[in-house]
Amino acid sequence: MRVESLYRYPVKGLTPEPLTQTNLTPGKCIPWDRAFALKQGDAELDEQNPLWIPKMNFMCLAKNAKAAALKTHFDDTTGLLNVNSPQGPLAASPFTAEGQAALTRYFTAFLGPEARFGAQGEAPQFRFFPGHSFCDHRTQVISLIGLSSLAALEQAVGAPRDKRRFRANIYIEGSEPWAEFSWLGRKLVIGEVEMVVQERIDRCAATMVNPDTAERDANPPKELREHFGHIDLGVFAEVTKGGNIRPGDVMRVVS
Repeated sequence: MRVESLYRYPVKGLTPEPLTQTNLTPGKCIPWDRAFALKQGDAELDEQNPLWIPKMNFMCLAKNAKAAALKTHFDDTTGLLNVNSPQGPLAASPFTAEGQAALTRYFTAFLGPEARFGAQGEAPQFRFFPGHSFCDHRTQVISLIGLSSLAALEQAVGAPRDKRRFRANIYIEGSEPWAEFSWLGRKLVIGEVEMVVQERIDRCAATMVNPDTAERDANPPKELREHFGHIDLGVFAEVTKGGNIRPGDVMRVVS
């Protein structure tokens, strides 16, 4: 088995960024993965101690399909987040109060009626907390999908299902369909990196959104249920030994 491709998603719900390599750290996700998010005004997030809360508290594809029309790129070198949409471009720092305010205004205006406010009028806010990830798991993990499992879904429904719908960090080639589910509790080795598979990933309404058109034009959770008796595709794994990985690296299941 090999790593077919590698991705991070700097802003929760927004553009996938393909990587040529990345360095993983035990207990952490891919650097800058889900590092930033637009918190909705009615979110119950303790900003002094930002723990995990469900995705619906943020701008996300499960709730805001139109967000797929936003095109973003985080530049590691300049520290700027570049955003583009029909309302025009913006480049701002996600780390400064001024930059966060500009990003808040941009995304709130883009969402329009889908921007939510709290009971006391609290407005949405673009947020970053050092060391925190706004991922869909309670702990920082890596998500993996075997491309043969995705191909099995496509064959069952008789239509393509773009892998970008499923927003994995690592796509694997050379595995058997649904082999990921047999990796639960087992160790995966990619080069010098080791990770332990924790659980299957159950799929939500975010996968219904076409990443090119921002329209809900398919229903993978329903398709998975009807054809395979579950709504899972891919697995979460925790990094236990760090190191560099890149597309083309061999992956082994060792225990």
